Amino acid sequence: MISALYIHIPFCKSKCNYCSFSSYCGLEAIHERYTNCLVKELQDKAKHYGERVRLSTIFFGGGTPTVLGGGQLEKILAACKNNFRLDDTLEISVEVNPGTVDTQRLCDLYNAGFNRLSIGVQSFIDSELQFLGRCHTASEAIATVASAKAAGFLNWSIDLMYGIPGQSLDDWKYNLETGLSLQPKHLSLYQLSFEEGTPLYHRKKKGYIEELGDETVLSMDKYNQEATLHAGSKRYEISNYCQPGYECRHNVTYWHNKDYLAVGAAAVSFIAGFREQRVQDPALYCDLIEKRKDVVAYREQLGLEASFRETVMMGMRMTEGISPKELAERFGIDLQQYYGKILIPLLTAGFVEFTPTRFRATQKGRLVLNSVLAELI
Repeated sequence: MISALYIHIPFCKSKCNYCSFSSYCGLEAIHERYTNCLVKELQDKAKHYGERVRLSTIFFGGGTPTVLGGGQLEKILAACKNNFRLDDTLEISVEVNPGTVDTQRLCDLYNAGFNRLSIGVQSFIDSELQFLGRCHTASEAIATVASAKAAGFLNWSIDLMYGIPGQSLDDWKYNLETGLSLQPKHLSLYQLSFEEGTPLYHRKKKGYIEELGDETVLSMDKYNQEATLHAGSKRYEISNYCQPGYECRHNVTYWHNKDYLAVGAAAVSFIAGFREQRVQDPALYCDLIEKRKDVVAYREQLGLEASFRETVMMGMRMTEGISPKELAERFGIDLQQYYGKILIPLLTAGFVEFTPTRFRATQKGRLVLNSVLAELI
């Protein structure tokens, strides 16, 4: 059963230095056209998959989905409701960037049925926001949180970023303490990465900026654990923390490597072992949809072992880890037998552990998770 739907809206308010989709700024002229094409793709997918779909989560993501106006997001959501079977406890998330919404806009979204916000704050220090190329200020970020509460949203998350070049441990403590003081139900704390093709990547490659040292980043990560625990939030995934019962159910589908449907330019779906990515350019996507042509630019089918390894990789991001029993039932592969001697140094070093029901990274292992996963891939 397919229970998750991702809707990709790759438009930005400003040219973010770490965002690979910022080239689609200023495309307001095709927003209505793109909205209509999303609705067409949703209708096509509903016809194709039929009874195989019962949605428990819908996630509107991408650049800045709320740049769509005039009821366009509401129109897309209505198409979801009209074409798919839905769970009674449907989680409907939308990414929101401060500086792009006000209380009235958030009220409209709430009244349309959106019940979860992911607010892209990134920092409460204006100089860091300027470095990242964000269009908002720290005060606007705080105002957006207040607007979310006023609109009626109980389930909302804020994104914060650490490891920004030039950022000190004290700077990061200020950011996290400010975020926690707003009492979010969910926190996503991301270490800045230099993705190929982004402005930050090119500046780093030319030597204009340097990454923070490992020692500073590790100190920041240690503080994340201490501060969130003190605030009553639990770490349930390598970068995500929440109050009890407020995990992002949509993202948990990804981390469990379960099937999910996706629509929109550049959107990636994963169904029955097939991964499909749509064309990246929004205008080309619209052309193809309107001409009733295939929008998928890349397809791959994962074999049994590849799917098994990928499920292990994703599941190890979760604090609870993975269930060897469930893996065996799903893939017919015994985890300990499959990895064999590879596990010995990881267990000996204390990077991973077996509990009576789970295999997971330890707190020590989560600090070097990428290296642990490299051994398991």
